[in-house]
Amino acid sequence: MPHQIETHGTQAAAVFARQDAWHQLGTVVRDRAFTAEEAMTLGHLGGWNVRKVPLTASEVTEDGVTTIDAPGFATVRTNPFDNRAEALGVVGSSYTPLQNEEHAEFLNTLSHESGAVFETAGSLRGGRQVFVTMRLPESLKVGGTDEVDLNIAALNSHDGSSAFRILITPVRVVCANTQAAALRDHVSTFSVRHTRNAKSAVQQARNALGLTLAYCEQFEVEAERLVQTTMTDAQFNELVRRCFPVSSDAPARSKNTARTRSATLSHLWHEADTQAAIRGTAWAGYQAVVEYVDHFAPVRSNGQDVSAARATRLLTSDDPARIKQAAWNALVPA
Repeated sequence: MPHQIETHGTQAAAVFARQDAWHQLGTVVRDRAFTAEEAMTLGHLGGWNVRKVPLTASEVTEDGVTTIDAPGFATVRTNPFDNRAEALGVVGSSYTPLQNEEHAEFLNTLSHESGAVFETAGSLRGGRQVFVTMRLPESLKVGGTDEVDLNIAALNSHDGSSAFRILITPVRVVCANTQAAALRDHVSTFSVRHTRNAKSAVQQARNALGLTLAYCEQFEVEAERLVQTTMTDAQFNELVRRCFPVSSDAPARSKNTARTRSATLSHLWHEADTQAAIRGTAWAGYQAVVEYVDHFAPVRSNGQDVSAARATRLLTSDDPARIKQAAWNALVPA
């Protein structure tokens, strides 16, 4: 299953409006923006009817098979390709499914209000996780040359593994780096638990995203300050140590990994074309760390294309954002 995007024969549960989508997953199926309704149809994300069914256990003995009620529920959906019912995960009694249509409806409203356009939508891990991303119409220019797009990503899970999350994601265009800057007093992420009040909580998320413009303005101010701040090699090396700490008694394998990582980061800092216009600045130091996380950090591919596995991690794991936030916190005072 390349990219962990759900496939069925030659069909994929995904729709992409631009070839240079920031997470680089999947293939482009059309060269224009699409609507929430088209995300449901073209991306095979509609009509899943995610629901809960009681769990049972089966005990097999020499006397036959005994079915036993079990605590908890399974989340089940209707497969969009063959209409079979299939289990996605195990959840508790308070869990309430949030349908893909509700996911997209929320973003559709946001699109009308902000001018954001849909970029990508798709299903990962056999329907267990769903993503929809939108790009805001205005880009930022840091230092007058370094272009940063602003995206909104909405991520949902149907297996109980995570809440419904909405993220404001600045993306550096030159190398599709996703920034992670949780600015003080400005909302950059919002989570909604899968409970009976989930629908009203999504409305609260919409209200919270009214702070998006203020967040973007503050991000631009801080980024501009970083691009105007000189960073020495010693300061960059200290930034790397803070983001990727390795103890003196770490095993040899960890130390070898750290040496390889340091060499890659040194190249990004000193030589990479992606830093050419900003080299020697604190902004470049931050970008070198972010570029490493997005494009060079080792991942477990499990048979996938490595770049696709790395892109999937950006959507499904908190680790990349944690490291980027550590770099941001080291450079931007609270």
